[in-house]
Amino acid sequence: MAGSLVLRDWRGILWNYAQLTLGAGLLIVTFNLFIAPASLAPGGVSGLAVIINHFTGWSNGITMLFLNIPSIALGFFYLGRFRFLVRTLYVVLLYNLGVDLLSPLFPAAGISGDLMLNALYGGVLGGLGTGLVYRGRGTAAGSGIVSRVLQLKTGLPINQFYMIIDGSIIAVFGLTFGWEKALYALIMLFVWGVATDYVLEGPSVIRTAFIVTDQPQAVANGILLRLKIGLTAWPGQGMFTEADHVVLFCTISRPDVNTLKEIVTEIDPYAFLVIGQGHRAMGGKVKRPSLKQSSA
Repeated sequence: MAGSLVLRDWRGILWNYAQLTLGAGLLIVTFNLFIAPASLAPGGVSGLAVIINHFTGWSNGITMLFLNIPSIALGFFYLGRFRFLVRTLYVVLLYNLGVDLLSPLFPAAGISGDLMLNALYGGVLGGLGTGLVYRGRGTAAGSGIVSRVLQLKTGLPINQFYMIIDGSIIAVFGLTFGWEKALYALIMLFVWGVATDYVLEGPSVIRTAFIVTDQPQAVANGILLRLKIGLTAWPGQGMFTEADHVVLFCTISRPDVNTLKEIVTEIDPYAFLVIGQGHRAMGGKVKRPSLKQSSA
C-alpha cells in the first residue's frame, strides 16, 4: 500500500514537471517567434524586457531573469516559501535562459509581419504555455506573483491588479513603440488570458439542467430510463404562487440537450427547465442493479 502511494506521488511529480517543461517551451517559442520579432508584448515582464531591449540592446532572456528576481523573492515570503520557489525557479530559468539560448534557431523577423497575426497566434500559444505552467503547479513569476500578493494583502480582486500592472506596462509600451502596437498588445493580452483559462478549465463540454416540476418521479424515471443518468432532487417553493414544487438537477452532454427537453415536455408540459454550462463533472454515475437484486 505504501509503495503504491509513493509510486503515485512520483508519477504526479513527473507529470507536473512535464507540464512545466512543455509550458516553458511554448513560452520560449511564443517570445522568439511572435513577441520579439514584432516588438509586441501583453504587458508583464516580457513587455518590460522588450522595452528595455529597445533602448539598451540587452538580451531579452537575461533582462527578464533579473526583472523576475524581486517578484520571486516576494513570492517566496508570501506564497509558500520553498514549495513555491522550486517549481517557479525551474520555470523561470528554463523560460528566460531558453529565450536567449534558442533564439538563433528562430527567424529574426518572425514568420509574419502582420501585427494582428502576431497578436492572435502569440496570445494563443503563450496562453497555452501559461496554462500548462499553472496546471503543473508553477508560475512564470512576473506580474502574476505581484498581483497575487497584493490580493492577499488588500482583499481586492486579483484581476484589478492584473489590469493596473499590465495596463501600465502597455501604456509605457505605447509611448515607446506607438499606440497602434499598444492596441495590438491589448488584443494579445486578452487572447492570452482566454487561452490560459481554456487550459486550466477545459472546454465547456457538459450542460447542467435544473427542472422545476410537479411530477418529479415521472420526470426522473423518464430521464433515468432514456439517458441513463442520475438526478438529485430537493423541495422548492414558488415565491409568487407559494406553491410547492420539486427541483431536479442533473448534468448531461451537449448532444443530449434536445433529448432531455423532449423527455421533460412530454411528461410535464408545465415544467420549468433551465440549461446551463459546465466545464467538468466527476462521480455520480448510475449503478445498475445486479441480477440477484433485480430477481429478488
